[in-house]
Amino acid sequence: MKVTLTVNGIRRDADAAPGDSLMDVLRGLGLTSVKNGCDNGDCGSCAVLVDGAAVNACLVFAARSEGKAITTLEGMATEGSLHALQTAMLESGAVQCGFCTPGIVMTAAELLEKNPEPTDREIDEAMAGNFCRCTGYTKPRDAIRSAAEMLREGRR
Repeated sequence: MKVTLTVNGIRRDADAAPGDSLMDVLRGLGLTSVKNGCDNGDCGSCAVLVDGAAVNACLVFAARSEGKAITTLEGMATEGSLHALQTAMLESGAVQCGFCTPGIVMTAAELLEKNPEPTDREIDEAMAGNFCRCTGYTKPRDAIRSAAEMLREGRR
């Protein structure tokens, strides 16, 4: 079946079997930031924004995403500039192997949209569904705090 999605602001048509996940379809469209870490919603590596809400794309049927606005890590940068979260992750050393990074960025994007001044506890609670095997959680938390400050100052 054909599924029409709006991905990173661009209308895209994709072929999907009835049971295909949004993750599988997005990866089929060449969006490799959507990682398959567990295929059952435990690790957060496949997190994307669907209508502004962070979801694990491995748990969403592609057909249920018809007509939704989907944002992946590839869509975070604008006009050739990285999003504050991407910049902060790089500057803080929160990116090691990079496997969990896209999911962390997407989950943090939802958090900062809802709460531009999160406490460490609120950051930790929001990130609870993201599993990192390399950096741990201190550097990503620092990066999210830094990005929040950048965004409050108007630096995207």
